[in-house]
Amino acid sequence: MASPIAAPPPDKKPASLHGNEDHVVERRTLRDYYIILRERLWIALPIALLVAVSLGYYQAQETPMYSAAATMQFERPDRVVTTTEVIDTSVRSEIDLNTYLRILDSGRLRSMVVQSLTPEQVQKLQRPYLKELPPGATPPPVGACIGSVSVQSLRNSFLISVNVANRDPEGAAIVANAYVSQFMRYLIEYSGGKNEFAVDYLRTRAEELRKESEAAEARLQDYKRKNNLVSLSNSVDIVADRLKSINGELTRVRLERLNLEVTIKQIERMKAEGGNLLEVQYIASYGTIQSLKSQLAELTKTQSVLSERYLERHPKMIDLANSIDVLQQQIQKNIEQAIADLNTQFTKVKDSEASFEREYKLAENDQLRLGELSVEFKSLENQAQVAKNNYIQILDRLNQTTTSKNLENIPVKPLDAATPAGSPYTPDIRKIVKTCAGLGFVVFAAVAVGLSFLDDRVKSAWDIEGFIGVNLLGIIPELADIPEGEKHNLVTSNKASPGSEAFLSVYSSVKIQSKLDFPKSILVTSTIPGEGKTMISCNLAASFARHGKRVLLIDCDMRRPMLHRHFKLTNETGLIAWFEAGAKIPDDPVADPTLGFTKVDENLFLLRSGGRSKSPTELLENPIFGQFLESLKHHFDLVVIDSPPMGAVTDSLLISAHTDEIIYVCRFNRAYRKHIRLYIKSLRDGKNELLGVVLNGLSPRRIEYYSNYRYYRSYKKYYGAQS
Repeated sequence: MASPIAAPPPDKKPASLHGNEDHVVERRTLRDYYIILRERLWIALPIALLVAVSLGYYQAQETPMYSAAATMQFERPDRVVTTTEVIDTSVRSEIDLNTYLRILDSGRLRSMVVQSLTPEQVQKLQRPYLKELPPGATPPPVGACIGSVSVQSLRNSFLISVNVANRDPEGAAIVANAYVSQFMRYLIEYSGGKNEFAVDYLRTRAEELRKESEAAEARLQDYKRKNNLVSLSNSVDIVADRLKSINGELTRVRLERLNLEVTIKQIERMKAEGGNLLEVQYIASYGTIQSLKSQLAELTKTQSVLSERYLERHPKMIDLANSIDVLQQQIQKNIEQAIADLNTQFTKVKDSEASFEREYKLAENDQLRLGELSVEFKSLENQAQVAKNNYIQILDRLNQTTTSKNLENIPVKPLDAATPAGSPYTPDIRKIVKTCAGLGFVVFAAVAVGLSFLDDRVKSAWDIEGFIGVNLLGIIPELADIPEGEKHNLVTSNKASPGSEAFLSVYSSVKIQSKLDFPKSILVTSTIPGEGKTMISCNLAASFARHGKRVLLIDCDMRRPMLHRHFKLTNETGLIAWFEAGAKIPDDPVADPTLGFTKVDENLFLLRSGGRSKSPTELLENPIFGQFLESLKHHFDLVVIDSPPMGAVTDSLLISAHTDEIIYVCRFNRAYRKHIRLYIKSLRDGKNELLGVVLNGLSPRRIEYYSNYRYYRSYKKYYGAQS
């Protein structure tokens, strides 16, 4: 029989299931991520709002802080460098400026500021802290109330800014102005050059301390080489970790030995008392004793039952007695083997315990040796460190003296006094809002995308074509507004509905994807029950029948047959009845009474299951079943087989061995992608031609969001315009 289906070009390859074939991998687009965000809007949005609001509330509860700044101007005089007899214009000024910055940051100047504050100023600084103190408590010292002080030079200028952050606006201004005044006082009292005698003395002393530092370091290195030490602290840590590890293993081995001793003593005591060794947990769970006990109990029960019917010399009773003796011997042999294994384990554990005790003793000796070495090592290390610190201090003092010996008094004058701030700089509400908004968006996107990656269920065309790697034959919309009894007859009823148009679209995709001519057979299966494969089987078969093909619809879900109900028929005849009647292939199957072919529509016939079966594999694995399906192709153009879901039973794999093509049905948001990919791989391993997947159960809105198909909305607009 000729087929109108055109074969694809030879160089076109079918979509591969992440195999070795070359194919274009579809990737997620911005639209896909938009769909992900929209789908999980009411989960991700509350979480994002909760996180953002919590962070904003936490940051808004920060203690208000006020900032005040006072500035000073450093006037750089010209200075003659005698070695070159030229005027220096930059370098010395930078050094002086940095020196002033360090003086302003020093603890000495901070102490001078604290001592200069008047009682009225101290009260203003302590004022914000009084609210938090219990009645009668002493206010914090003024040094703790000053706040944070930062000093910096303004870029590309000779200006110094003193910035103070305090809990009181007036207090911040008081501290900033006090820093400026005390710095000026410091310059007046302590600035000045150093004489040459001081420079010469510092150079001589620096050379002496350098030699002392090198000698102390050499003694320390000699001691390390002599005692094979790289670092005492590292060696002590290594030995301590070793002791801890060995002690843990020793404790474990001792506990294991004690447990084995208890078990051995229990066995010896039960041997002496003539007790049942099978009551010992170790023996009862050893090897196959448990299964042998079960077999012995079963045989003993059988012997007790048969003893009521037969005498002891009856052949069945003799066989049972022999079997019981054999099992008892096997149990006794396993008991002896268990005791031998127990003794072997006990010997090994004792050897391990002795070995760990020796290792522990060696580690203890190493630790004692390091403890003895640590006294002299630390003494030498301290000597070297003290000598090095002394040398560094003298060298630093020499550098300062050499730098400042020819300096003139550098004039510095206050520029702007600090004034109280009108509002706190922290908490910064504008910054908090920006931070919370940014964090909320990040959390919203992260939660939505994260849940999407955790949710492995099929939701979109990308899941089928991009992740699973098969063709999407079509999308069936949610048919909630159609009565249950009419869903399976949408195509045969010839009613204008988006559901029937969707099935005709699937019919067109099947014709395009199919490479085989008629007659042929198509298996329709799914992952789990309830995905709509029976509905799709009925309407797909009706679509081919509507286009002039002689179609047979077979109900091969023998564990849970449903097709006869949808066509309001009984299920007394069919495959099971035919198989039980001898399974002979008739010349005219339509007329065979055991098969009970029923014409349900023009060109459409139904073959029912003929009853229920808990184990239909006897029929499905019988060669006559495959021969029967092959013979049906002589009478029909297309055989559509409705099979059980693959996630429940393996019947579909058995049926697929006798079919030509396969259609896989997935319901939106039901089955997991990894399961579908696994089952499709199993079907393809059987060398079947997988036409693709039909995605079922999408609402019109989700069809628009989750796919590139627009026929549902277009269909409604078209028919709405006609009406």
